[in-house]
Amino acid sequence: MLNRPIRVLIAKVGLDGHDRGAKVIAAALRDAGMEVIYTGLRQTPEMVVQTALQEDVDAIGISILSGAHNTVFPRIISLMQEKGLEDVLLIGGGIIPDGDALALNEQGVAKLFPPGTEMGEIVGFITERVESRESRD
Repeated sequence: MLNRPIRVLIAKVGLDGHDRGAKVIAAALRDAGMEVIYTGLRQTPEMVVQTALQEDVDAIGISILSGAHNTVFPRIISLMQEKGLEDVLLIGGGIIPDGDALALNEQGVAKLFPPGTEMGEIVGFITERVESRESRD
């Protein structure tokens, strides 16, 4: 178990202006005792990864409804590798077809949560993965 709160960055990438879901997730994670940094709308992958690096986060959560997931996630993964953030958990949520979700998981997205996912499932996944990573270090 960590001796500090888990730090999570929640971001909206691209021109997708619908942020209600991201704000609901951010509030649920805060309620669960996590520290949450919410970037706001219209972030670039570069901005997200730079913020993750500056804020020393344990996890990045990307909310995407625009259909750009096959461009956004691979770019974020590439930037995370360039910056040495391979140990940061990358998750996402939004409207992502099952086939695309499987391909993104293979590329390095730990989990994609569809609309309607229970908040406890998201909190539990992040907690389990971050704490298991910390116990290996």
